[in-house]
Amino acid sequence: MTLFPRTLLWRTFLLVALLMLLSVWAWFAIFNTYEREPRARQLSQMIVSAANLTRAALITARPEARLELLRELSDREGIHIYPAEDTDRIAPLPDRPFLHRVETLVRERLGPQTILTLERGDERALFVNFRIDDSDEGDYWLALPRDRVDRLFPIEWLGWSAAALLLSLVGAWLIVSRVVRPLKKLAAAAGEIGRGRTPRPLATDGPAEIETLARAFNAMSADLARLDQDRALILAGISHDLRTPLTRLRMGIEMSGMDDDTRAETVADVEEMDRTIGQFLDFARADGGEALQATDLAAMLADLVEQYRRRGSDISYDAVALAPQDVRPKALRRALGNLVENALRHAGADLPIELSLRVVGKDVHLAVADRGPGIPPAEAERLKLPFTRLENARTGAIGAGLGLAIVERIARGHNGRLDLKARDGGGLVATIVVPMANAA
Repeated sequence: MTLFPRTLLWRTFLLVALLMLLSVWAWFAIFNTYEREPRARQLSQMIVSAANLTRAALITARPEARLELLRELSDREGIHIYPAEDTDRIAPLPDRPFLHRVETLVRERLGPQTILTLERGDERALFVNFRIDDSDEGDYWLALPRDRVDRLFPIEWLGWSAAALLLSLVGAWLIVSRVVRPLKKLAAAAGEIGRGRTPRPLATDGPAEIETLARAFNAMSADLARLDQDRALILAGISHDLRTPLTRLRMGIEMSGMDDDTRAETVADVEEMDRTIGQFLDFARADGGEALQATDLAAMLADLVEQYRRRGSDISYDAVALAPQDVRPKALRRALGNLVENALRHAGADLPIELSLRVVGKDVHLAVADRGPGIPPAEAERLKLPFTRLENARTGAIGAGLGLAIVERIARGHNGRLDLKARDGGGLVATIVVPMANAA
């Protein structure tokens, strides 16, 4: 089991989402890189200007007015000035390229001895040292508000970024879903063809590529339907052209003077030819365009068993109570009849045959079990193909090899399948599995 989705919709959507996230990340990285230098120059210029203006104001102010000037700077601009002492505890700048670039730019303007720090003792601010004049022996600290350094990321940016990303993902979902939706319809229509049905033509609107694909599929579906009709027409003509002379041949055999054994063998050959023609017709028409009908499957089995009992066959059935199901009754009865005939031919008239109706999960199981030689498991799937027979005694040399192929085709026409499994104690269990769908 893989965590990566298998559907085209989710794969494309996740790819588009990943590309969008990477583009947003790249945008932020580029913005941060190219915005750092202008902001560093702006901040350094502000620090240098504040230091120079403060020095100039203090130099030009009368000594008795300097205290009032310092109060004014503190109240109006949030600028504080402290005398530098040898005991000052100065923390080094954090290891941030932006702050080191600001420090370099400030030293270029104020001198290489200039110190920039964000922490002096227990006080946190943007500190820069300077001297009021060259004759002054002591240094001073100019403290600027910390928010001059810290760049606050507006919370609105996150909201707008999230909204833009969400809208982009919704747009990507809509675009991808419009591409995948016709493909799902195409897959469903292909499944209908696989079950032997003719799907409704696909819509030919949408992008040019989807339109071309839909037109090609519709043309293919129409060609296949026409081939099926031509095949059924040809086989119907064969039936008409061959069965009439076969009937005359049988009448001639009955009226001929050949001995009883020869006449019986010849009549059997004629009947086998007639059955083979019937198999061709059954395979060609599959469900014959029969509509779904609410059918009592238990009653169908009971009627089929009674029909074979009147012929002297040892056959029984066991059916559970089940609400009427939407099936094609004639086609399904034909499929069960083929399985019973197959069992009678290969298991022999002396061995019992059992029919059963069961509900397993959400499926209905219609099974025909015999005590014949069975089928090797490796050959089960191959025998469902048309014109396929075993080379051993189970299939012998009679029949056209279409019996199981007809049953398989009818089962697929009901969205089901045909299972061929060995029976405990010997024999074969042929099961038609169709989804359970109660009639309204």
